[in-house]
Amino acid sequence: MSFSMRFICLIIIILASAAAGFGQKAGQEKFKKRIIAKGTSDPWEIVFGPDKHLWVTESKDYRVLRIDPESGSKDILIDLSGEKTFPNYDKTSDSIDGGKPAPQGGLMGMALHPDLLNGKPFVYLVFVYDFEGKDRPGDGHDPKDHGYHYKTKIVRYTYDPQSQKLQDPQTVSDAIPGSNDHNGGRLLISSVEGKNYLFYSIGDMGAGQFKNAGRTNHAQDLSVYEGKVLRFNTVPDTDQNQKDQWIPNDNPFSQAKQNAVWSLGHRNPQGLAVMDVNGKQIIYSAEHGPFSDDEVNIIKRGKNYGHPLIIGYPDGNYNGFAAAVTDIDSLPGKWNTKYPLITNEQDAARKLKNYEPPIKSFYPTPNKQLLAFGDTILSGQKSPDWPALAPSGIAAYNSNAIPGWKGSLLITSLKKGKIVRLKLNASGTGVADELDYFENKVRYRDVAVSPDGLKIYLITDKSAVTSGPSAENPEGSAERGAIIEFSYQD
Repeated sequence: MSFSMRFICLIIIILASAAAGFGQKAGQEKFKKRIIAKGTSDPWEIVFGPDKHLWVTESKDYRVLRIDPESGSKDILIDLSGEKTFPNYDKTSDSIDGGKPAPQGGLMGMALHPDLLNGKPFVYLVFVYDFEGKDRPGDGHDPKDHGYHYKTKIVRYTYDPQSQKLQDPQTVSDAIPGSNDHNGGRLLISSVEGKNYLFYSIGDMGAGQFKNAGRTNHAQDLSVYEGKVLRFNTVPDTDQNQKDQWIPNDNPFSQAKQNAVWSLGHRNPQGLAVMDVNGKQIIYSAEHGPFSDDEVNIIKRGKNYGHPLIIGYPDGNYNGFAAAVTDIDSLPGKWNTKYPLITNEQDAARKLKNYEPPIKSFYPTPNKQLLAFGDTILSGQKSPDWPALAPSGIAAYNSNAIPGWKGSLLITSLKKGKIVRLKLNASGTGVADELDYFENKVRYRDVAVSPDGLKIYLITDKSAVTSGPSAENPEGSAERGAIIEFSYQD
């Protein structure tokens, strides 16, 4: 072989090795860390906007920020603190408010219309706006079930680039329940058969656990928007009833009357993401398990994801248990909860109509260990530290920029202080590999990816807790209320 041919072959080998990430093992990629901002008031959602800025919601201060990722400078697009009927209980002494709890989240999810800068300048926000117990004495619990009943609504705003403000509010739905626990809280725009729709993930209100233990769980009840993924129009249709205009007429459960439910049987889906796989958009959710078995699900039309009768895989590890345990002897069942007893997960999977199992269950824990957790709680001892990821935000990574990352889901952890990258199979329907990144003593709340795929943006909780029950947070958190950029180093 001539020298010129050998030289050409060498160049080809070098280029191919670079493209394949030669010398770089999965999980050992190099990133440069940069703190863009600190002290943000409990950021909940982060979006990389089409204007090349980061859009962030502050859950407790009810503000939407627009942040320059290069300089860190901020604009306040809207302040919604005046839109709620109750004070910030986190900043009020219990001696004054009677110990009333704050809602989990507050101002939560945000979705930017794909044509935000091209004729549809719409921004969708969801926030808790009312507390039914605000005027009650003491902690404001419901006199019947002793739970904490809030109200939540989704509102569409119009973005004005000149004034840098969100204006012209249009209520999409104000019929969404709320709680101090398990509000879910993510918004996502995804297309179905070529048309964009707005999806919202809502939890089961914590009904059955902690101080909401006496509250009935409605995750399997299609007439109640709890424990569901909801689907709305991005623009109203022509239905005569104004509230029906935001609900698609072809939703799977709209036969008798308009119903926003798209799927049911969810516990606390705090993450939603969409990925284009082979020309088809697939929606993924990240969902909290009770003691273990956090889930990643593919959200499909009309499917039932099993909660509270199946936790994680239908493998029987929750047989004889329930999705919560309390020491309140007045509540029914062995485990003192309004959650139903899980007699047999395998039978439930066969009997539930349209049941859909998760594609991933984190920390599936043996039955004996779970039952031991429950017995410990019943005995009045300190609640054990169970294995859990506590997933919150989720983002789809579908770029070629980082070798080997294309077709991955990035999932934030509130408990483990890391990002989990799930490499999916070619069809996007299963998990091929699992790797951890960016470990730190923080609660990672949400994640976004730059359009070029070279930067990962993360936000962290500022407060030690996000609701009464959610107490698993390191007091010595390294970076609270932070907006962090991780840049891939080739």
